[in-house]
Amino acid sequence: MKVIPVVGAVIFRNGKILAAQRKSESKLGGLWEFPGGKIEPNESPRDALTREINEELEAEIEIHEEICTTIYEYDFATVKLTTFRCTIQTDILTLNEHQDAKWLNIDDIYSVTWAPADLPTINAIIGAD
Repeated sequence: MKVIPVVGAVIFRNGKILAAQRKSESKLGGLWEFPGGKIEPNESPRDALTREINEELEAEIEIHEEICTTIYEYDFATVKLTTFRCTIQTDILTLNEHQDAKWLNIDDIYSVTWAPADLPTINAIIGAD
């Protein structure tokens, strides 16, 4: 099965984490995820993350340490997701690829239904805090 390398931004602001909801008509529609996307050929994960957040949210981020890498097999492809702890440099977000977004406290992290590939990152965050 095809393996798709992707990156995700775990964006922290004021003690909360940004969760973004996939559009209903997309693959995994309605599920929540850390914003990000596919790594293009000859692109580093950090460069891909900077580009994706700019495209998806029209936002600038500062990328800090890598959190984890997860390989998850969906029915349409196998995703290799690498997530990074980030801080946001922009106050206003524009949702170009998602239908909703919200800032969640760690205690409320499971109040939304996450895409399966994102769950190991959540476990790493909770274990680290």
